[in-house]
Amino acid sequence: MSTVPEDHVVLVDEHRNAQGLAARATVHTADTPLHLAFSCYVFRPNGDLLLTRRAVTKVAWPGVWTNSFCGHPRLDESYEQTIDRYAAHELGLQVHGLHCVLPDFRYRAVDASGIVENEICPVYVAMAHHDPQPNPDEVVDYRWVPAHEAEGLVRAAPWAVSPWMVEQLSGVLAHRKRPAAGTGGDEA
Repeated sequence: MSTVPEDHVVLVDEHRNAQGLAARATVHTADTPLHLAFSCYVFRPNGDLLLTRRAVTKVAWPGVWTNSFCGHPRLDESYEQTIDRYAAHELGLQVHGLHCVLPDFRYRAVDASGIVENEICPVYVAMAHHDPQPNPDEVVDYRWVPAHEAEGLVRAAPWAVSPWMVEQLSGVLAHRKRPAAGTGGDEA
């Protein structure tokens, strides 16, 4: 690898072995190669989940409601570093209590325009105590919602949210810690 594009994705084979790099701006096409990514679901201490609406200028799934944020690790960057970088850049948030709940998640999906997502995408949960300050190039809107409302949205209108959220949400919520009876609110 002679030059490493500053904003890149790590291309991998079926076993997560690195196969090279590609500039992030060029990788998502109708023939997207398999690459590394992550998804993160951010909760408040009261158990509300942060949902975001992707900017309408996004190449894939523009304007679609989805999980809190997602992105791609850079070469030699840990997932923790990646998640901190994306939380700050996309949402102006500092997250804590990061925990991987679906380490082997993988998906392939095609949006209405023919753009393909093809990712090995570990799924994380984290906590935040403040409202986001979204970067308008990334996020056009957000809502804190009770987890059961997010589940209801996925069941009632899976076509209205990202396909990765449809596939991930039940697993994310199954891994959440439930409080003891009478303590109120959920914790991530």
